[in-house]
Amino acid sequence: MTRVFVAAGSNVDAVRNLRLAAHEMQRAFGKVDFSPAYRNAAVGFEGEDFINYVAGFDTTRSVDEVIDELQRIEGLCGRTRDAPKWAPRSMDLDILLFGDLVIDRPGLVLPRPDLLRRPYMLGPLADIASAIVHPTARESIAVLWARFDRAAHVMTRVDLGLADGETVGAG
Repeated sequence: MTRVFVAAGSNVDAVRNLRLAAHEMQRAFGKVDFSPAYRNAAVGFEGEDFINYVAGFDTTRSVDEVIDELQRIEGLCGRTRDAPKWAPRSMDLDILLFGDLVIDRPGLVLPRPDLLRRPYMLGPLADIASAIVHPTARESIAVLWARFDRAAHVMTRVDLGLADGETVGAG
């Protein structure tokens, strides 16, 4: 089994799409742990605020199989593969960590490089996996988050009803 952590974010019908993505991840991967969700300003473009959380689950699937499943879930939330990079998103599901796997190939770099630069990824990851050691930074997520300059990017907690151990409805 490999422990996988996925960042989820949306700024288009965000509450609905994030709950749908949570429900679909539970259907696809079984037990999924969810961090609290946070509202924060869009980065890289002008737009509605994003809501983000991190999901963690165990899988025996390959990284490519997990990516295929995450892309299927993004599609259910209205995401098209040809959407511009810096634009509003109905759903963005990005693998942050795939166990201790280190990959650097066209289209996929793991651990996700911007994990250490984006509070809306690192903070929620610290909420559910503080003891995990980052495979290349070689420090715990808790230590990396404690050192992070949070003042530059304000995040406000949002209740999406993703309680520990509860199955999330698709609603």
